Amino acid sequence: MSCITAAYDKTLFCNEAGKYCVLRLKTADPMVPEEARDRYRFADHLIRFVAVGYDLPRTGTIKMELDGEWINGKYGPQFQVSSWHELVPPTIEGILGYLSSGLLKGIGPKTAGEIVQRFGTDSLHVIENQPEKLLSIRGITEEKLEEIKAGYAESKAVRDLMTVLAPFKLTPKTAMKIYEHFGPDGAALLRKSFYQLCQIPGFGFRRVDAIVVKSGGDLQDPMRVQGALFYALEKSRSEGGHLYLEAEKLLGEALMLLNEKIPQLDQRLQRPQLAQELRTMVERNVVASKKGNIYLPHVFNQESETARKVAEMALERREPVKLHPVMERVKGRLGITLSPRQCEGVEMVFRHNLSIITGGPGTGKSTILKAVIEAYRELYPDHAIALGAPTGKASRRMAETTGMGNAATLHSLLGLHGEDSGWQEKKQLEADFLVVDEASMVDMWLAYQLFARLKPETKVLIVGDADQLESVGAGSVFRELIQCGVVPVTVLDQIFRQGSNSLIPYNAKFIREGRGQLHYGRDFSLTEAESQEETAALIRVLYRGALNCTAMGQVQILTPFRATGDASANSLNTAIQAEINPPDISKPELSNGGRLFRLGDRVMQIKNDYDVALYDEDGQQAAAGVFNGEVGVVSRVQPGMITVCFDGRYADYPLESLGELELAYATTIHKAQGSEYDTVIVPILPAHRILLSRNLLYTAITRAKRRVVLVGMKKAICMAVGKCGTGKRNTLLGERIRLYYQALSLRDSQTSREELKNAS
Repeated sequence: MSCITAAYDKTLFCNEAGKYCVLRLKTADPMVPEEARDRYRFADHLIRFVAVGYDLPRTGTIKMELDGEWINGKYGPQFQVSSWHELVPPTIEGILGYLSSGLLKGIGPKTAGEIVQRFGTDSLHVIENQPEKLLSIRGITEEKLEEIKAGYAESKAVRDLMTVLAPFKLTPKTAMKIYEHFGPDGAALLRKSFYQLCQIPGFGFRRVDAIVVKSGGDLQDPMRVQGALFYALEKSRSEGGHLYLEAEKLLGEALMLLNEKIPQLDQRLQRPQLAQELRTMVERNVVASKKGNIYLPHVFNQESETARKVAEMALERREPVKLHPVMERVKGRLGITLSPRQCEGVEMVFRHNLSIITGGPGTGKSTILKAVIEAYRELYPDHAIALGAPTGKASRRMAETTGMGNAATLHSLLGLHGEDSGWQEKKQLEADFLVVDEASMVDMWLAYQLFARLKPETKVLIVGDADQLESVGAGSVFRELIQCGVVPVTVLDQIFRQGSNSLIPYNAKFIREGRGQLHYGRDFSLTEAESQEETAALIRVLYRGALNCTAMGQVQILTPFRATGDASANSLNTAIQAEINPPDISKPELSNGGRLFRLGDRVMQIKNDYDVALYDEDGQQAAAGVFNGEVGVVSRVQPGMITVCFDGRYADYPLESLGELELAYATTIHKAQGSEYDTVIVPILPAHRILLSRNLLYTAITRAKRRVVLVGMKKAICMAVGKCGTGKRNTLLGERIRLYYQALSLRDSQTSREELKNAS
């Protein structure tokens, strides 16, 4: 760790949304390595060097003391800042420079001058300890004072937190995440116990435990037990998709974590100690308990409130409408016919406030959706219709299939900024009719946000395929809604799409029904291979051949594994990149952390980034945010940054953000949910047996509109079809919906009150 005093000189790059900065700084410190110095001789004779970090001040009015380390970046030595603080000389000039710097919200140069003129060298003391005195200055209102106080408190809190974290080499970006979670009390909480970090998603217990061990902390700290219990619950949610853990299972997993760092048998924690701590946590509402199942409190609330809202909506009925003449006109305008089952589905939607339509590929979900929307428009011309899907890709498909161009992601419709961004004001959805597509991808958190933001009178239609993979996030919302027994459901099982000659929907149906004897032909084929190496070699040939018939964006390799073997997504991406987009002097490239991106590469966003700035071809700002699973093409490469085009919208990725991207010639089947391609190529081998399941294979082949190419062994196909799934997720959503429904149906009885209590 090095320390250097420097001042701002020039901004080389700054991502305003992500607060990542590349600055040129100036200093008189001779310890700056020769190789890191700017070779130009400046008139002031000060040394210039490049510093990188998050939320660095861009003002020349103050000096900074920076802690960090020298690193060798792709473009030479840089000082990577881990923490910094202002050096404010106790002089009129120094204090004026600091207050004028823009670091404190609410104080500009004019206000700074008036504060210093009035209070002199006591200005900072007044702001911190007697801020009400600032009201004597013209232009500082009560509202302005509150802004100044908040800005000063935030600045101080962030600096304090950075100081606490500095010995552990956590990045400034991580520090900002901690600050956003804990707010101004972050430093004080961590000084009390670092195990508070276990409450933050992404901070594993082992990571926090390592920090405590390094600092010589107390392994018997009661907060350590809570941290392990929190971590076990969070891990089961994020990795297993479970909303709760049984108490005994939770204790067992936490006990293993806690005793890993205690080699002495007589000093190890025992199950009774943990059981007592868990009881205390339940009593204090630190965790929630229901039927011996333990929830994180916010997860418990999400499940409970969603169940209550669903039950309330299921009880509501709409006034009957004369639908037949309307539907006859709609069918004529659209040039469609509807099967008896599809007609039943349309009638169901208009009879109920909440309803579900489910079915596999080719069963007419898009047709019935268009008919419902068109009929609703005719019946209620003044009503607002909203179309939403969990991902950007799925929402764009929805817009295309319905003919309505205003489909959006659910996050955008609901005004959401990510699950981990703390408290969010509930923006009510101003729609009279909401249609949600690809509902199998909706997790518990998103379902809670959706139902919490509906107007009481909003009609909701939920559409999806229950046989696809579960949502990436926790819960099993779509299946629970279908199986709860109180939400009306129409199941479409007659195949219409792609004509009678297409094998894709029929084989999808066979897989769904557990029949392993698939039919092969021109649009559904199996190229046999016995090893991962042979499979990967064949896929390279097949991929190149497919590109002769269709565009690159319409050919997708879908694999069960991300990182294991030659037929994994990572290995195939490297091989296809070398095959399709090899190194060339005319194709600039950028790499970081083992990831290499070249001009023209097909890439995927692998995490939700709600703040990344987007712009169009003319450089005009577009809607912010790029979401997990969105695919684009590298359109520009420049020193320290690449630009990616996502369907006509452009986003810049500095070197530090390349970890948010991966090559997308191949991707996992899980990542492909909600997407469609002309052609999909799927490796399927016995080596994939850990992940092989009926839902996985079904999801893979239903991504294809025209052609499916399986590469591997019939034995692996039979293994997948014979395995029904990966296990039931722990959730009580369906049961709680039924309890609420029963209770609300008999609202005034004693029985009802008891049932409501049980449901909660």
